[in-house]
Amino acid sequence: LAAVPAMAAVRVLAMLGAARAQHATADAIARRHLDEAAASVAEDAVARHEIRVRYKRWLWWTRFGMAVGALQLVGAIYLMFVIVSDLPNERRPTSCFFGQDGAERVSRRALIASFLILSWVVVILQCFTGSDVLRWRSFYATHDMAWKAHYREVFDHGIREAMCCLGRAKYLAVLEEDEVYSVARLLGELVAYRASGTGHLELLAGLALLQKHGNLPDLQTDLVEAPHKLMREAAVLHPFAEACYTGPLLDVGRNPILFPCAWVYRQGVLTPWARLRRPALDGDNWWRGHAAAFLRFVNIAPTALVRGRVRQSKREAAYFVVVLHDKKTVLIGVRGTETPEDLITDGLCRECAFTMEDLDGLVKYVRLNSHLFCSYLIHF
Repeated sequence: LAAVPAMAAVRVLAMLGAARAQHATADAIARRHLDEAAASVAEDAVARHEIRVRYKRWLWWTRFGMAVGALQLVGAIYLMFVIVSDLPNERRPTSCFFGQDGAERVSRRALIASFLILSWVVVILQCFTGSDVLRWRSFYATHDMAWKAHYREVFDHGIREAMCCLGRAKYLAVLEEDEVYSVARLLGELVAYRASGTGHLELLAGLALLQKHGNLPDLQTDLVEAPHKLMREAAVLHPFAEACYTGPLLDVGRNPILFPCAWVYRQGVLTPWARLRRPALDGDNWWRGHAAAFLRFVNIAPTALVRGRVRQSKREAAYFVVVLHDKKTVLIGVRGTETPEDLITDGLCRECAFTMEDLDGLVKYVRLNSHLFCSYLIHF
C-alpha cells in the first residue's frame, strides 16, 4: 500500500523534471533558429551542441518517467493479486484485508477497493496523456524553422538509437554533422506542416482523400514483349547482381533457420587456407570473406574479380568489378540496400557518380586487355 503512492510521487517528480528539460530544450532551439541568420559558424556549432545535450537530457527524463509508469502498473497488478487472494480468507483472523471482524470491516473494504480503483485509474490516465507535461506548440507557435529543428533532433536521435540497436553503436556518440544528421534534416523538412497546427493523422487523412478522389491512371494495354536477347542477357547477369549481397541477407530467404551456418560457409570461414587465393577487396575482413561469398555464389575463378569495395564510410556504395573472358565482358555490380548504412544512403536520395579513383583499376585493366569490348553496369 505504501509503495503505490510512493511510486506516484516519483512519477510526479519525473514529470516535473521532464517538463523543465523540455522547456530548456525548446528555449535553446528557439534562441538558435529564430536568430539563425545573425549567428556565426562558431556560435552555430556551440548552439547545436547545446541542443543535442538538452535533447538527451529531456529524453532521459521522459524514459525515466516511462519506467516509473511501468513500475506503477506492476504495483497495481500485484496489489490486485494480493486483495483477490485474500477474498477466500474472509473468516480468518490472519487475513490481510478482509479477515477483520467488527463494525469497520465494511469501511475497510470500501477503502481498499477505492484505493485499488484509484491506482488503476491513475495508471491508465498516464498511459493516455503521455509523458510530456507541456506541448511544443506553446513554444514554437507557427515558426517553421523552429518546428524543422525540433523534428530534426527527434529524427536524429531516433535514427541513431535504431542504428545502435542494429549493431552500429558508433553513431550514438557523434555530435557533429554526419550522414545521419543529413537524413534527419531532410525528414525535418518533410514535417514542417506542424507549424500550421496540422496533426500527423490529419495529414494522412488528407492524403488518403486525395488518393481516393484522384483519377486513376489509364492502364496500358499495348504491352510489348521483351526481346529474347535482352532476357537472355538478364538471365546471365542476374546472378552477379544477386551475389553483390555478401552479407547474411542473401541467405535469410533461402535458409530461414540455418542462415547463420550458410553465411559462415559462404564467407569461407571454414577455409582460411584459401585466403591468399582470393582477391583483396577494399574493406574486406581478414579472411577475405566478402570476396569468397561473391565468388562462391556466381562460381567463377578468383582472377575474374579484379576490384571491389565493401567498406562503407561517408555514404560510399559497395561494388564489384568482374572480367568475364569467355563472354568478353567487363561487369560492374553495384550493391543496393543491405546494411544500415545503405538505408541512410537511400534516405538522402542523392546521386553520386563513380570517381576516377573508383574506376582507376578498371581503366588500367581495360587498357591492358583491349580485346574486351563490352561492359555492363548492374545496380540491384
